[in-house]
Amino acid sequence: MTGEDEVRYMARALELARRGRFTTHPNPSVGCVLVRDGAIVGEGWHRRAGEGHAEVNALVDAGARAAGATAYVTLEPCNHHGRTPPCTEALRGAGVERVVAAARDPNPHVAGGGLEALRQAGVQVSEGLLRAASERLNREYFKRARTGLPWVRVKVAMSLDGRTAMASGESRWITGEAARGDAQRWRASAGCVLTGIGTVLADDPSLDVRLTPAALGIEGEVRQPLRVVVDTHLRTPPAARLLGLRGHTLIVCAPQALSSPAAATLAGAGEPGGSRVSLHGVGRAGGGLDLRAVLASLAADFEVNEVHVEAGARLTGSLLGADLADELLCYVAMDLLGSEARAMAELPLRALAERKRWTLAESRMLGRDLRLTLTPARRADDGD
Repeated sequence: MTGEDEVRYMARALELARRGRFTTHPNPSVGCVLVRDGAIVGEGWHRRAGEGHAEVNALVDAGARAAGATAYVTLEPCNHHGRTPPCTEALRGAGVERVVAAARDPNPHVAGGGLEALRQAGVQVSEGLLRAASERLNREYFKRARTGLPWVRVKVAMSLDGRTAMASGESRWITGEAARGDAQRWRASAGCVLTGIGTVLADDPSLDVRLTPAALGIEGEVRQPLRVVVDTHLRTPPAARLLGLRGHTLIVCAPQALSSPAAATLAGAGEPGGSRVSLHGVGRAGGGLDLRAVLASLAADFEVNEVHVEAGARLTGSLLGADLADELLCYVAMDLLGSEARAMAELPLRALAERKRWTLAESRMLGRDLRLTLTPARRADDGD
């Protein structure tokens, strides 16, 4: 078998892994290909959190042909009991002779233990093939495991002159249907959709995923991400639309607010078997909540890998100003809204040296709108 063959098999495993983008949270997206005598005998991917992992699904697909095969898997096989048994045991039990892993699992419950368990059982092991592609596929999972913080994507829909609404607040719709549909797909991939109390009071958003399973290319029910409202003083109206929708809404507030009458009212706003509402206290910083602590709590307490932010200028500006965003997703309409319209972010910078620099990672036209994907520029790139 040539090196080109091995790259092809791992590339196929990565292709399979991407199919779990909308369904595996908080688990990573993983794919596996089993090869014996130069032919693929089994394929699998992690379809949904709580169900069989990629390796197990590939073994089921291969059946008896798995004996003597090589497994190409995009992430190190697990060696611990979680919601499913260890994949290392399944691979050994099926007689797989060699395992090629693209990347080690950064989860401390695994972190090299899966590969070592296979080695000790006499299975040949190698790692690192297409590692960068594997880590990029699950960059949100890797960030949470390595830093204790989730990946933060800030989404804005704006005009050519950087405005998100008219002075009156009118904003529906700045961008077209294609851009709005694309934004729905980003919601569907996230662990949570986060907004601020200002947006709730002004727009009464739903923050839910309205795409069908067919539109997402998945089987079964569409997973609704956790809806999160940053609301220091618990001003969220009990009749707010997002509180009555299927799924879980989390209101993050100051600890003192948890003993207020509003807390008891909001905690009872959910409906059994449908919507669920809970409150969570986080410490203060400045005039609001400590946003870094909010993000750390979402990662640690709610297993959120990826935060998708759809907020107003104040919260957007606070996140950008504190350098807490990993990605900026801008949908730009080919229109001008004028100097009286509202800016995308409250970011009171006073000198050019304070500017926040971003690097264009991707651009794409969606109907008449332009989607820009940007990442924070490195300090080394600050020169003109």
